[in-house]
Amino acid sequence: MATEAKPPAAPQAPAAAPLAPEAATSKDYYFDSYSHFSIHEEMLKDTVRTMSYRNAIMNNAHLLAGKVVMDVGCGTGILSMFAARAGAAHVIAIECSGIADQARQIIAANGLSDKITVLKKKCEEITDDELPNGITKVDCIISEWMGYFLLYESMLDTVIYARDRWLVDDGLLLPNTATLYISGIEDGEYMDEKINYWDNVYGFDMTAIKDLALLEPLVDTVEGTSVLSNAVPILELDLMTCTVEDLHFEAAFECTFFRNDYCHALVAYFDCGFTQLHTPVTFSTGPHAEYTHWKQTVFYLKDPLTVCEDEKISGTITCAPNSGNPRDLDIELQLDFQGTISSMHGTQKYRLR
Repeated sequence: MATEAKPPAAPQAPAAAPLAPEAATSKDYYFDSYSHFSIHEEMLKDTVRTMSYRNAIMNNAHLLAGKVVMDVGCGTGILSMFAARAGAAHVIAIECSGIADQARQIIAANGLSDKITVLKKKCEEITDDELPNGITKVDCIISEWMGYFLLYESMLDTVIYARDRWLVDDGLLLPNTATLYISGIEDGEYMDEKINYWDNVYGFDMTAIKDLALLEPLVDTVEGTSVLSNAVPILELDLMTCTVEDLHFEAAFECTFFRNDYCHALVAYFDCGFTQLHTPVTFSTGPHAEYTHWKQTVFYLKDPLTVCEDEKISGTITCAPNSGNPRDLDIELQLDFQGTISSMHGTQKYRLR
């Protein structure tokens, strides 16, 4: 059990004066992209995302009642307010971007300032005396840390830091599981539009740009009907035990095609689970699931494959943060396919940025 919150709440340090909206420039948003309200609008309007968190919290309110909760990367404060409404004794909302200023205003406008303390800092820079009411440990950590391809620009390393520093031994993590999958898809029309377009542009060979287009995975929605193989897990994370090192991964996989078709790409997506709860909640970002702002991540093959039912494609995927910019991901696919009509044995490299 975490140290109890002792009312009244400690006064919050005055916030630095936020940049006036009319004074903000593209440079300000480049260096603090999460300050722009449109990003939060997209996430809030993602009902799969937001309702999954709301259901996990509100349908298990008895597990949070009287407890101390930490929200890592609180954004507008929506998850913190769910937790406060569920009966948490106190919520520590951590947000290092400029949206923290609006989060304070939103929390005050909803009469929850006595229940929620916003800390406008990086987790790693918070000192012990900055936690309110003498709190030293928390009973639950909530965070919407996931990025495209699960790990792109994700905050999982920060969540792990917060877990190791503040979460009690029998505490809750919401969510507590995440699984990344891969499968094969037919996507000829879009590949012609986005990749093969560069073969002939007004009569000119622009394949130099085609090579660049192939290097970058496409984040977009994939129709469920485009999927032509089973999906296999390539990364399974238990948030209670995983380490930062687990985010640099290598995994072998084998997918089986279930129809005769052309395979133009592999697609990756993830599922998340809130499985520590009495009423568990899960959601998927896959092609067969309801739309989410994470969409899917498509890795186009340089040479599409002609595949037949029951044929298999095997390979290894490796993923690591780029050495020059850790926000980017370097991804490599080593693929082996020997079919009746076509074959492929080689490696393709990608940069998710």
